[in-house]
Amino acid sequence: MKRATFATWTASLLLSVCLTGCGPDEQPADTAAKTPIKLWVTPVENEEAFWKKMVTEWNNDPTHTPVEFTPIPVASSSEEAIMNAIASGTEPDITSNIFIGFASQLNEINQLEDLSKMPGFADLIKQRQMNDVMPAWEINGQQNVLPIYINPTVWWWRTDLLKQYGFDQVPRRYDELYRLAEARHADNNGYVMQLTAGKNWWERWYDFIPLLYAQNGGKPYIADNQAQFNNADGQAVLTFMGKVFNSNWSSYDFTSAEDPLATGQVLASARGPWDIARYRKQFPEILKQIQIGPMLTQNGSEKPYTFGDSKGVAMFSTSKHKAEAWAFLQWVFGKAEHDLLWLEMVGMPPARADLLTNPLFVGYFANNPLEKQIASYVNVALPAAATTKTSDIQRSMTQMIERVIFRNDDPSAALSDSAQEINGILKP
Repeated sequence: MKRATFATWTASLLLSVCLTGCGPDEQPADTAAKTPIKLWVTPVENEEAFWKKMVTEWNNDPTHTPVEFTPIPVASSSEEAIMNAIASGTEPDITSNIFIGFASQLNEINQLEDLSKMPGFADLIKQRQMNDVMPAWEINGQQNVLPIYINPTVWWWRTDLLKQYGFDQVPRRYDELYRLAEARHADNNGYVMQLTAGKNWWERWYDFIPLLYAQNGGKPYIADNQAQFNNADGQAVLTFMGKVFNSNWSSYDFTSAEDPLATGQVLASARGPWDIARYRKQFPEILKQIQIGPMLTQNGSEKPYTFGDSKGVAMFSTSKHKAEAWAFLQWVFGKAEHDLLWLEMVGMPPARADLLTNPLFVGYFANNPLEKQIASYVNVALPAAATTKTSDIQRSMTQMIERVIFRNDDPSAALSDSAQEINGILKP
């Protein structure tokens, strides 16, 4: 994950060219004699299974520098495990499970390679249909992460319950939601929606931030070391959230309850595609009633921007196998068949814009219509802000929301105070 100087990989690149292009009298060295590329992957069973297949197939070619992969070591988080490895000099050549906030931290201390300087980078981005994806991943003019997947945050709606209140379409505007909430509240059957994901800082990715992206047209909420949400769009979002809570149309704490969407305690909840597999096992009949809807906005939009829970692969600048490791990444992500395999094994949408137009994916989405609905938002699902202060920023956002919903503070004042606090946090 390091951004390195490139003097060291020039020699490696020449070596790689020789190994793949030597003549009959210059046979490549035996694969077993080559120092392997070390890869760390997300310690999740289905992702490990995917990488096992990739690595096995790659290693079957004796001209390839072999790859050894292991799950990211056990720690309180992947980020902690990686930082521990950097401190001890035991980091791998490449690793998955990198989100943009952590990449920003590693970029700041010169720990990540700038992948855009690798040969064939632009061709790979074009081939994988990522030209619209990569700008949001730029960090200080560099491309340190190659996104693997994008999980759009979208609303899951219970269509069976919506119909009870005369709604044949999912709400898209705040006023539509208010009408639904008033009808729901009148019969004392529960809340209208699970509007906030929880109290932890990272849960702002699933409530305030996607709602803000939707309302402001995908503009960044942090730019030029300044908060960018203390404006009319931010006020619209926070006013909406305050009205829902202050009208008792939602609860701030569903954490101790059973799944409120599955039990019918709410009609809607913001979710990602990872919940599909769980619902298939636990709530298969409820899953048949789920319809995907966009983030709500003041005026309504068919396909507004949202937050995309997304992670990618990065290369450490200390790697002694940059050219060889890059060749492996080009091979993995340069074939759409591998992205199809990822979909089938992992179930999270690959970070590519042609999921609904590439014939290769037609069969998968024909058999998985809910995944298709979610995948339609991949090209409008944006990552978090590229900042080293992610947790501090989003703790301030949490306090901002709590002031509005518990103390009934004016949204404009809460926005202003949070923006001021965040600007202080970001001050050089």
